[in-house]
Amino acid sequence: MGAQPLRYLSAADVVAAMPPVEDRIALAHRSMVALVESAELPPKIGVRPRQPASHTAAMPALLRESDPSGARDLLGVKWVTAFPGNRARGLPAVNALVVLNDGATGEPRAILDGAPITAERTAAVSGVALRRWWPRVDRRVRVTLVGAGVQGTSHVEVLACVAPGTILTVADRHEERAFELARRAGQTGVFAEVDATTDAVGAVKSADVVLTMVSFGATRQSIPAQAFERARLIIGVDYDMCIPASVVSGAGLFVVDDIAQFEATRTNTVFAGYPKPHASIGLALSGAASALDGRGLVVVNHLGVGLADVVFADAILRRAAELGLGLVLPT
Repeated sequence: MGAQPLRYLSAADVVAAMPPVEDRIALAHRSMVALVESAELPPKIGVRPRQPASHTAAMPALLRESDPSGARDLLGVKWVTAFPGNRARGLPAVNALVVLNDGATGEPRAILDGAPITAERTAAVSGVALRRWWPRVDRRVRVTLVGAGVQGTSHVEVLACVAPGTILTVADRHEERAFELARRAGQTGVFAEVDATTDAVGAVKSADVVLTMVSFGATRQSIPAQAFERARLIIGVDYDMCIPASVVSGAGLFVVDDIAQFEATRTNTVFAGYPKPHASIGLALSGAASALDGRGLVVVNHLGVGLADVVFADAILRRAAELGLGLVLPT
């Protein structure tokens, strides 16, 4: 093995070394812009295990920095497995690892539990989109969060940072989960009102901003199109589980995190009927397209890109080393 220490960070270590919310949003912003300017990111690849509805994905990524030696480049891969049947076994449905390598030598630098990274980088990308396309309305903005699982929890923290003073509704088919997340959101003290419901359709009807993050299942595009008539900004982090194609087709602006990945994912089943995106999030953030302010409804869909995992993992690794966290494996 090489001279570099190889550090393993457990889920607890990753959580302890996670940067503050504002820093996470900055990391997400950097990742989205880098996808346009200085990164290499192939679409996800994976295999299909025997278990029903299970899937896997390998997500390699490279971010090229200005040093021609590559010494500051970020290189790594996320390996994620999703086995929905694990819930019945009392096991996590999603497991993930992120491996970081030295950009100049290829030596392994670290292995990190990827589950906390997935949750926080996803919410941070939503935070970037919320700030970029926050609706301008002459009323107190109403936000509906559809899904009160792990992603719902991480998104509440981001919403508390970027959308204080709003009226927040948490919708989930499990009443206890909806009310528990609403209770925790209320404890932040930053929202004007917080409510919980099992009626996702009704909650969406009253919202200016909708964020969807339900578990994957057989039924896609499940919320009726007319429920989104009031919405000015819709952010989907659950592919097309909630948002109908007709809503996206009628939007003034439709952006995704990575167009190549979106096109590789779209099939007759997944994203069925969805139009081609107008642009990527990074293109809008970089100012490369002045027409991306959007008129009327803005729909943002981010599928999750390995580059964000690598950028987050690098920041977490550096902080963990400073704090003395993790296990340094023998070389």
